[in-house]
Amino acid sequence: MFGCETGFKKVNTIPTEDFFKNPSQTSFKLSPSGEFISFLKPYKNRMNIFVLQIGEKDSIQLTNFEDRNIEMHFWANDHKIVFAKDKDGDENYKLFSVNYDGTGLKQLTEDGNTTVRIIDPLENISDEMIISLNDRDPRIFDVYRLNIETGKRKLIAKNPGNISAWITDHEGKLRCAVTTDGVNHGILFRENEDEEFKLTSAANFKETLWPVAFTFDNKYLYMISNLGRDKAALVKYDVLRNEELEVIFEHYESDVENVFLSNKSKSIAAVSYVTWKTELKIFNDDWYYLNKKLSERLPDREIMIEGTNKKEDKFLIRTDSDRSLGEYYFYDYRDNVLLKLAEVGPWLKEEDLSPMKPVTYKSRDGLNIHGYLTIPLGTEAKNLPVVVYPHGGPWMRNKWGFNNEVQFLANRGYAVLQMNYRGSRGYGRKFWEAGFGEWGLKMQDDITDGVNWLIKQGIADPNRIAIYGYSFGGYCALQGLVKTPDIYRCGISYAGIISVLNFMTTVPPQWEPFRQMLYEMVGNPNTEGEKLKNVSPYYNAEKIKSPVFFAQGKNDPRVDVSATELMVKKLKNLNVEVEYMIKENEGHGYKNEENRIEFYKNMSLFLDKHLNQKPKN
Repeated sequence: MFGCETGFKKVNTIPTEDFFKNPSQTSFKLSPSGEFISFLKPYKNRMNIFVLQIGEKDSIQLTNFEDRNIEMHFWANDHKIVFAKDKDGDENYKLFSVNYDGTGLKQLTEDGNTTVRIIDPLENISDEMIISLNDRDPRIFDVYRLNIETGKRKLIAKNPGNISAWITDHEGKLRCAVTTDGVNHGILFRENEDEEFKLTSAANFKETLWPVAFTFDNKYLYMISNLGRDKAALVKYDVLRNEELEVIFEHYESDVENVFLSNKSKSIAAVSYVTWKTELKIFNDDWYYLNKKLSERLPDREIMIEGTNKKEDKFLIRTDSDRSLGEYYFYDYRDNVLLKLAEVGPWLKEEDLSPMKPVTYKSRDGLNIHGYLTIPLGTEAKNLPVVVYPHGGPWMRNKWGFNNEVQFLANRGYAVLQMNYRGSRGYGRKFWEAGFGEWGLKMQDDITDGVNWLIKQGIADPNRIAIYGYSFGGYCALQGLVKTPDIYRCGISYAGIISVLNFMTTVPPQWEPFRQMLYEMVGNPNTEGEKLKNVSPYYNAEKIKSPVFFAQGKNDPRVDVSATELMVKKLKNLNVEVEYMIKENEGHGYKNEENRIEFYKNMSLFLDKHLNQKPKN
């Protein structure tokens, strides 16, 4: 490592590459028998699939793509792996299969402007899986039973145009679907595949009634529901009678996030939810003792069960913390053997990285806004240069854990503030709905209130504050420069929304069923065009005074690249200092390693140029 001067504090600088190069190994998957492990590993700077037999030292490389990373893969059976890949970030994912020894590579879905979704890998049917494709209409996904040996598929359900999700039972029968008209959603149900689907319940999109899985007798459904409550709970639901039978788990502070099933015991194994960290409520005795044993052997780590074999006696374990990319382990429950498979980023050392601490502050209208503050290692939390980092989505949330961007910025000497502004998910229905119609308004105020809180606490130097974000966070960065131009010395928009009006009229075809819902959550361009213009950075560009750095992928299917280029041109004509980075082979964010590294190097230079000045005494 080498030293550099950032502001007034000397820090040890870790090379940019170490934060943003591809992981050494990641995305481990366990075969159904538990005898083999697949994982992604770099080959010529692209993530490809490798397979390792348990107990062996050397792995076998299955794929050798050089143009694009493999995004997702899983074991279809003990001998074949299925994976998905797009082209240059267009998000038109194609499905492929390959044998576990590297032979028989086959493309299962056709090229073109279509994308595939996995409905059920059919763990108990070795040569088939259920998928959905939008090959008939880019807005609509029909359901097919796909033979992974031959690539032939059979249509088993034609989407009438209003179905947004499909659910199979534990025998692989397609028996439930979720409908939407853009504002209301309903549950379609049938007792067997010979019957027609019938609408059994309906609710407004603000009311969550989401099927997770069938109960193991295939009679009822496990649902995540906020009906009659603020926080979403896990319930057992009689769909035919449209009746909640049992509340399995609810938390007073947070929504239920994930549900884990045990096929061995035919029961709910665990439920996860997020306070300031991810928490687990365990119901299954085997999982309880598994978690206990692992916690004793892997202290000070978040422990996640990534997969298991059919017998549920062999497990893939993933660890994580705020200062570590974590590790993967193979655990043999029966023999109590824990085998370390890989460190995801062994070149990053915990002792060189900064703790992420939870914080809470009040919004100007009295809401509790939760977030995280990361202070550069070895630095007093006083009068620091700050990067404000709102999350994307916007209907998601920040969590405690390793974030390479946060650690990169902290290592460069910047305090980093992340906040879960109103509209963020996980805090219940009321907090989520508080963000409706508030893009660039109260949601932006929540961000500003966090900045003012940092200044009041004496943590931030008011003359050295930047704002950076990706996607919706990139929009927040630009809107911050528009709405509060005197707060920020500079801003960075990475694949950020430039015009809310343009965004709402150019949604991808796959989002079409949700258009009316988006209109209610954001604004209807047909009736609220003026409001959307007023919260669009493009239409208020003359208010921006600080330098701006834009990064964009040319093939971005979500944010129209032409809007970004118009914004760049407009700001230059207004004599605002602008830097613009565009990549021809990227979409919504940079997936190729060399592009990521170039972007963050440029970001570092940009921030150093505009924030690296002496603090006021």
